[in-house]
Amino acid sequence: MVTNQASIKRNGVQDYVSLRATAFIIALYTFFIAGFFITTDEVTFDVWHGLFSGLAMKVFTLAALVSVMIHVRIGLWQVLTDYVKPTGLRAIIQYVLNIIAFVYVAAGLFVLWGV
Repeated sequence: MVTNQASIKRNGVQDYVSLRATAFIIALYTFFIAGFFITTDEVTFDVWHGLFSGLAMKVFTLAALVSVMIHVRIGLWQVLTDYVKPTGLRAIIQYVLNIIAFVYVAAGLFVLWGV
């Protein structure tokens, strides 16, 4: 059995499936929001508040936020592994970008569940 550094934490098939699944959720959310803007005559605070006050929309938005974070983590890991060769620099960049993705989701949760 062959083992290497990459196979300890990551699995190529798992990353592939995760990227496709998260891309699908993000696309569905994008189409839904675009459809909302296309079909709604006037978007006011009350209309926007009404859309996001339902539990189904909150769960859908939460799924989209988490999907964005997972998609970013895997995608940036792949890009940084290919193009940033110094291990220390790559680790620092990954750490900073992962913190930014986490803060994005945390801020989204506060905004989403505050409605």
